[in-house]
Parts: sequence; structure tokens; C-alpha cells
Amino acid sequence: MATVICGSLAFDTIMSFEGRFADQILPDQLHILNVSFLVPALRRDFGGCAGNVAYSLNALGGVALPMATVGSDGADYVKRLRELGISTEFVRELPDTYTAQAMIMTDRDNNQITAFHPGAMQQAHVTRIEARPDIRLGIISPDGRNAMLEHAEQFHAAGIPFVFDPGQGLPMFNGEELTRFIDLADWVTVNDYEARMLSERTGLSEEEISRRVRGLVVTLGAQGCDVWKDGNKSHVPAVTPSAVIDPTGCGDAWRGALLFGLEQGWPLERCAALGNQLGALKIAQRGPQNYEVDRSALGLVG
Repeated sequence: MATVICGSLAFDTIMSFEGRFADQILPDQLHILNVSFLVPALRRDFGGCAGNVAYSLNALGGVALPMATVGSDGADYVKRLRELGISTEFVRELPDTYTAQAMIMTDRDNNQITAFHPGAMQQAHVTRIEARPDIRLGIISPDGRNAMLEHAEQFHAAGIPFVFDPGQGLPMFNGEELTRFIDLADWVTVNDYEARMLSERTGLSEEEISRRVRGLVVTLGAQGCDVWKDGNKSHVPAVTPSAVIDPTGCGDAWRGALLFGLEQGWPLERCAALGNQLGALKIAQRGPQNYEVDRSALGLVG
């Protein structure tokens, strides 16, 4: 079984601020905000939701098919995916634009400020999803606005069950559009902040959303996650990491594990539990794709 992962391939420029944002930003002066942060540590990583999720799913033994677009500077990323054994048949390379870029600054409390340049991602809608015997699952993660809208419709038309995970792309859509995503999707995953925004924009409570899909998962960071099915909520506790180094890409590691579990036909709670394990594993390493997965340590066969 293969899973199509719709989302971005991006280069992440990650900077570490040794202080706290809260100590540098005056709440009563936000209307004239003008701040500068000294960031002694800086690195550049392979990132983007499609790349990060594909990395996680592939490391667990799943078959990842990232569907994304890169620019003229994306050859190294495409090469890396192939070296990892991840198919690039749905990765388009465009000559006249840059690959998406994320500039991420993290403070000592693991709060983050991100600036994102979409670049080639804005053309992601050109690639279409078609029914194929080996494609049995999909995910809509943050991507170009048109790509998210069109790919959701295409998954549904092709009869491919998919996860709607809007992430930071959620604010691009109004209540009617978000309700349509929910009605097309089989599962919805959001963090607690996104869950509140989703409910506010659609007028649907978490309980109501869960009755319209096969399952809703609300991730809660260090508190684990809540799993909603048919209006009933259960809690899946967090896994304590060996160290808290870098939160960048934790959510994507979680999503890759979710997809792996869904590929295996697991109950949603078990999928979420594996996601919590992968999130704890990732947060102990810098960068979104620099952790290693020991399948036997996770209780997986082979």
C-alpha cells in the first residue's frame, strides 16, 4: 500500500535565540513592533511537511509518495529523497522559481517564530491525483491554497481515503471551505490551537466534527493527544522524550506514524500512540529529518 503525501518540500533555515521572546516583546507596544534577535546558532535543513512526513513514514517501513513541487534550487532535495528510497514520481521541478523556504527562530522555551516563502509550492495544484491500485491512502497537509482544495476533491473522486491536516494553512480558508474539507476527508488532525480555529470558522464542535469523519485527533504537545470517534473522546498520553532539543518537525513525525498505522489498519488510538513515540524521538534531535527510527524498539516487526 502506498500513501500520497500532498504538501510542501522546503528548505528550513533554523535559528536559535538563547533568550525568551516574551522578554523582548512588550505587549503594549505591539502596534509599533520593532525587534531584533541575536541568533548565534544557524543551520539549514531539508524540511517541508511533505518531505518530513515522507521521511517518518519511510523510516517506519511505509511506502511514501510525496506530491510536491520544487524550484531551480531543489535538485539536492530530490536526490536526497531518492537516496532514502522515497519515490519522487510526483515531485515536479520548476526552473523559474525557488523551492519553498521556511525561516524558523526558536527561543529557549521552544516557542517559534516562522517566516515562509511558498515559491514553487504555489504551483502544486498542477499535479493531479488519479486512482491507482497501489495508492490506498492520502493526506492533505499544508500546501498551496489551490492545491489543497483541488487535491481534496481529487482524493474523494478517486475513492482514496485521506487525512485532512491543514496545519498552518488553516487560516487560508473560510468556514464553508473548511466544512467541505471535513466532509470530503476520512480523518481530521489538528493541534489544540487549530482545533479552536476550525471550530470557530465552521461552527462545528470537536464532537460534531468527529461525527462527520471516521476520526478526529487533536494533538496537545507535551500532553499527548485526544482522539474523537463518533462524538466520544479518549486521551492518548504523551511519551517523555530523552531530551528536548528542537520541536521543528515533531508534528510531521507524528503524522508519518499516523499514516503508517492507518496503512496497517490499526485503531486510531494505536496510530496516535505511535505518533507520540515518533514525536518524542524527533524532539530529541535537531532538524526535522535527522532522527533515526529503530523499528524493533518501537515494537514493530522487521
